[in-house]
Amino acid sequence: MPEPEPDGRRLLDTVEGRRLRICADEGWHRWGPYLSERQWGTVREDYSADGTAWDYLPHDHARSRAYRWGEDGIAGFSDDRQLWCLALGLWNEHDPILKERLFGLTNEEGNHGEDVKELYYYLDGTPTHSYMRMLYKYPHGAFPYADLVAENGRRKGHDLPEYELIDTGIFDENRYFDISVEYAKAGPDDILMRITIVNRGPVAAPLQVLPQLWSRNTWSWREGGARPLLRLAEEATVEATRANRPTLWFQALQPTEFLFCENETNAQRLFGWGETHHSKDAINDDVVADRRDRVNPLKEGTKCAALSRHVIAAGASLVLRYRLAPDRTTRDTAAFDRAVAERLADADEFYAVLQRSIGDPDARLVQRQALAGMLWSKQFYHFDVRRWLAGDPGQPEPAESRRHGRNSDWDHLNNADIVSMPDTWEYPWYAAWDLAFHCVTFALIDPEFAKGQLILLTREWYMHPNGQLPAYEWAFGDVNPPVHAWAALRVYEMDQALTGKPDRAFLERVFHKLMLNFTWWVNRKDAQGRNIFQGGFLGLDNIGIFDRSAPLPTGGYINQSDGTAWMAMYTLNLMRIALELASEDQVYEDIATKFFEHFLYIAHAMTNIGGRGIGLWDETDEFYYDVLNLPDGRMIPLRIRSLVGLIPLCAVEVLDVSLADRFPDFARRADWMLRNRSDLAALVSRWNEPGKGERLLLALLRRHRMKALLTRMLDETEFLSDHGLRALSKAHAERPFTLDWNGARFVIDYEPGESTSSVFGGNSNWRGPVWMPINYLLIEALHRFGSFYGSDTQFECPTGSGQYRTLPEIAEELARRLTRLFLRGPDGRRPVLGSNDRFQTDPAFRDHVPFHEYFHGDTGAGLGAGHQTGWTGLVALLLFPDLQDQIRPPPSA
Repeated sequence: MPEPEPDGRRLLDTVEGRRLRICADEGWHRWGPYLSERQWGTVREDYSADGTAWDYLPHDHARSRAYRWGEDGIAGFSDDRQLWCLALGLWNEHDPILKERLFGLTNEEGNHGEDVKELYYYLDGTPTHSYMRMLYKYPHGAFPYADLVAENGRRKGHDLPEYELIDTGIFDENRYFDISVEYAKAGPDDILMRITIVNRGPVAAPLQVLPQLWSRNTWSWREGGARPLLRLAEEATVEATRANRPTLWFQALQPTEFLFCENETNAQRLFGWGETHHSKDAINDDVVADRRDRVNPLKEGTKCAALSRHVIAAGASLVLRYRLAPDRTTRDTAAFDRAVAERLADADEFYAVLQRSIGDPDARLVQRQALAGMLWSKQFYHFDVRRWLAGDPGQPEPAESRRHGRNSDWDHLNNADIVSMPDTWEYPWYAAWDLAFHCVTFALIDPEFAKGQLILLTREWYMHPNGQLPAYEWAFGDVNPPVHAWAALRVYEMDQALTGKPDRAFLERVFHKLMLNFTWWVNRKDAQGRNIFQGGFLGLDNIGIFDRSAPLPTGGYINQSDGTAWMAMYTLNLMRIALELASEDQVYEDIATKFFEHFLYIAHAMTNIGGRGIGLWDETDEFYYDVLNLPDGRMIPLRIRSLVGLIPLCAVEVLDVSLADRFPDFARRADWMLRNRSDLAALVSRWNEPGKGERLLLALLRRHRMKALLTRMLDETEFLSDHGLRALSKAHAERPFTLDWNGARFVIDYEPGESTSSVFGGNSNWRGPVWMPINYLLIEALHRFGSFYGSDTQFECPTGSGQYRTLPEIAEELARRLTRLFLRGPDGRRPVLGSNDRFQTDPAFRDHVPFHEYFHGDTGAGLGAGHQTGWTGLVALLLFPDLQDQIRPPPSA
């Protein structure tokens, strides 16, 4: 972390930092933005016989059907059990329905897969959620639902771009509202909600605003479930009560009409049976269709809305205030605004200390918004697979096919926690390796949360009894790269740098569970028991010619360069953790030796699979490739130059030569191994050749192979773009890779943007774009290599340029290229915003930065999920000028 300022203030000495220290005891994390932007269309809400989640509960059903496992809403806030939910509702008097949740296309509707079709931005936030702010852009005219579906349906060709909301013309002449939603906590359970509306258009426009408070439906799924109650207690004040919970009061600080209904399904509308009185969509029907009979005249229920009607003049603004708190207070708007201002000042102080080494105001803006997106993407995730498979008492029994279908072998999984999501709309569920990257970014501002997330995924109600970590709800049994140990080590180091204290209890706790996971990998993903791995999906399937998680059309299996390199990296991470723990418990030296030896065996196998002289390293091309193993015993290298061949760079560790003094048992055994297995030592280690500062190197690559990989990686006609490293070499644009098999031809070529192939599903889009997490790991690896080789070792960067740089300087150059995705260039444009002039030049758009899933390999334009702030949030680390210290403190082992 950066050195403290001369006044000695550190991040945890700020008001927000002190709040973080006591948040567990005083409950500052009890409320937050834990409401998803989309619950409909998720696996956990899918009770279909054939697993068609998008069709079973579509957007059109969402307003009328009570969810089973969670809730959604715009700019939502909830408690950490999602029992009470607060979110924004709007109506512009033209839409056919209330705007209560974000709209988007399902996987089948979009020509590049599922896609949210809204404009919203996460702009600010603090780790305790004492202050949060987001912006939603709402058109004056009728929201173009049908146009978006129809036009994207006409663009079924994968070579055509997506049809976005901005393309419909609905924002022409600035005919829209900017609606800013702020949350500020006057206390741990005292929630202030301030809505600021600006009419950007040239004429006055009507707007009905109705923030909604409701209870998640916990009573319909079992007999005798206790029903909470919302009731109008006095003018503009609602009392919220439920069993075993303190009473809350929801107040509007301006004239308001409260409408009430039940958070229950409208079976009449959806299925043609039952009664429709006061169901979940009653407030929608009252406001939009003037169906006054639909809401409860008794002014009570389990869902309510605070409705106010306005006509906002052109260019004018309106401020509305609401409070959800354990007590009733006078409606003092001045005191309300002072409290919000205090929390904003706390946020400003917190980020001033965090960003004190960042001189560029634009870089500070980008980093703060990246962290805001991370904070807004913390969600309550609830899913009991055993109950989901069996169905609920009193509900229709699920089809028998479910018991043998999706996730049927994960019936131990029972989640009900706050979890960091990749994206609140397109990925409103956790993913194991995404979460590892999230935690490294979260460690900058809330290391306790980061540590808790890493432990959470290894708990018995997440981790499979066989040791596998759950991938994601669409298929918990899919395989994600094993980066959990890397993340645990990084979070441990960052936490120690921030607090000054090593949390060995955390490291030991997660280490024991990761040893189980490592054993699962060895037992399940090494088909021949030869230390060559077949991980399958691993997040990189779309840069190969086959879906590696599916049966191959050729038969046989693929020995994966990336899967094997990930395991080599895993062994080094676990070895390093064991050595860290061995500093206080000598027993861990034995375990460190085990992982040291396993690393050497993996490295040997990568060069000589099964003693047959064929390796994942290709001596002719000087690159790592996957190898196709056919049923007849033939082995065919798949000569596709992709990230698959660069990931071996990530398996690197540097140790101090004082190792022998600190860990004599480990050093003695390691030295014996290397003296008696010179074949292994010669392949991977410079164990007996100390580098800069008397350090020792463990890596899959010696200098020659590293230079060969870097020559390709830093070649702008191959991997290196203006905005980071491409997922696939640009050389394949002119020289596609082809494989002919039984009359079929399999081809892969360079595609810098969205894929034109749907071989791997609707989101087949990884064949050329820049992808943040692997870029980040490669930057870290270069810093690690650089700490060994020092300033005397330089490489040409870019290849063919005649410019030579040290490895840390190359890492810094890659970081600069990645951060340029988001920063304004000399022309005032941000590459991430693409070619849309409105986004690039309009003051109401140009400084709202999206953090996309991936980026165009040539232009840097943002692609994929528009708010995938999880792993792309790593840019918050890259924006520090002292990047090397941020990425990895000097080795302590």
